[in-house]
Amino acid sequence: MQIALFGTSADPPTAAHQEIIRWLSTHFDEVMIWASDNPFKQHQTPLHHRMMMLQILIEDIQPPQANIHLRPDLSHPRALMTVERARLEWPQAEFTLVIGSDLVAQLPRWYRVHDLFQQVHLLVVPRPGYPLREEDLRHIQHLGARVAIADLHGLPMSSTDYREEKDTDILIPAVEAYIRREQLYQCQDETPNPLLTHQAN
Repeated sequence: MQIALFGTSADPPTAAHQEIIRWLSTHFDEVMIWASDNPFKQHQTPLHHRMMMLQILIEDIQPPQANIHLRPDLSHPRALMTVERARLEWPQAEFTLVIGSDLVAQLPRWYRVHDLFQQVHLLVVPRPGYPLREEDLRHIQHLGARVAIADLHGLPMSSTDYREEKDTDILIPAVEAYIRREQLYQCQDETPNPLLTHQAN
């Protein structure tokens, strides 16, 4: 069984995250998703809110995909601990860790990265604005990484666009509604847009 492990900051999750998750569901037997606390990033929103927004994002995928699962129990700041938890549940599975191209340069500093690379394949999803550098790929391959590049070019948007610019066009409506209801990202200081017309993917 081929299992994709995709932890994402989801701060907040965007339509680009949804596109990646949908793509993974067509390329793997099972896809395990969780909101992560990356020790190399500053997160603006508590983990439980980010997990709820991911759940909303997954439920919005049409048609529904039965092989996509939100697994909060797999979330851990250290990817190796996540993989070890997954292996306890699926001891015979082959795991692929999915990361964005923005994280490739960080990988050599991850906890026990040699052990991590022995236990998983690595799938890198290109992100607009974060081109893959050959020297970074060679470095992680030298450390033992078995790397593939996803044949997927993400939408030109990121969670940062929302946090810094409040660009609601990058969100699906259900996630935007959750943000307003829970008053996240200081949206309580904004005037709701009654003319919101963009549709969920």
